[in-house]
Amino acid sequence: MKLKSFVLGLGLAAASAFGAAAETWKLAVTDVEGLERLQLEWGPFKDALENATGDTFEFYAVNSRTAAAEALRAETVDFVVSGPAEYVVINKLTNATPLVGLGRPDYHCAIVVRADSGINVPADLKGKKVAFGDIGSTSNMLCPMQALADHGIDPVNDIDKTHTSRNIAHEALKNGDIDALGSNAGSWLNVRNKETDLPYGFFKIITRSGDLPNDMIMVGAHVPTDAAQSVKVAILDNKASVIAGITAHEENDKYVGMDLVAIEDSAYDYVRSMYTTAGYPQFDDFIGD
Repeated sequence: MKLKSFVLGLGLAAASAFGAAAETWKLAVTDVEGLERLQLEWGPFKDALENATGDTFEFYAVNSRTAAAEALRAETVDFVVSGPAEYVVINKLTNATPLVGLGRPDYHCAIVVRADSGINVPADLKGKKVAFGDIGSTSNMLCPMQALADHGIDPVNDIDKTHTSRNIAHEALKNGDIDALGSNAGSWLNVRNKETDLPYGFFKIITRSGDLPNDMIMVGAHVPTDAAQSVKVAILDNKASVIAGITAHEENDKYVGMDLVAIEDSAYDYVRSMYTTAGYPQFDDFIGD
């Protein structure tokens, strides 16, 4: 009887050890190209993930959002760090789902004009020239377009729209070459605050969005639900060290002050409406790729 109990105990211990065996996962970041940059900018995050979960995470470099989607569909990558606009398309193409939200502080967009322009409300922009940021960007294109639409301005047909970098758009607005710019509000303020020869009231914001849905860590549809849940719980239980890993490199300063939160797919329905507003109602392809 004792021998039988001993053998049974060994069997249970072996089963427990097998169930707790560490996994090896592939990890990608959609807006970082090249393995060297991944290791430099996101290496501390990877280390924090491994310490939190007990699993191994190996970087998988992608050179575009499309490449990230293809890698998820081919099951060659398991977890992807991505923004809201990228997620909506990737979810449509691959059924990947959000795992943990990267709650960025003050993550919203704004429409900015010169204070002396006579433009006071979004309706005044009808027929005017408005610059937006990177094509397909959540906070620099889709969000400001939606902000206009929320005030009755069709950003496809009612304005003369253009796309350029934030710095160029800022200079163009300052010089009167455009009538307004739509941008991530915090990023534009960083540009504005570097101006030392302009009075504070030279520009004004005529509308802003609500806070945008979070960036995220998404998980491929092929990853077993219980394994994904274990990673999620480990991240949230060790959020301080994971956040420290994300914000360790200055390229990730936009996340300083962030939180890690549980999220659901429905939080991104507002981003889906942005695609429709911008003239891409199927949201099954990356705008600008």
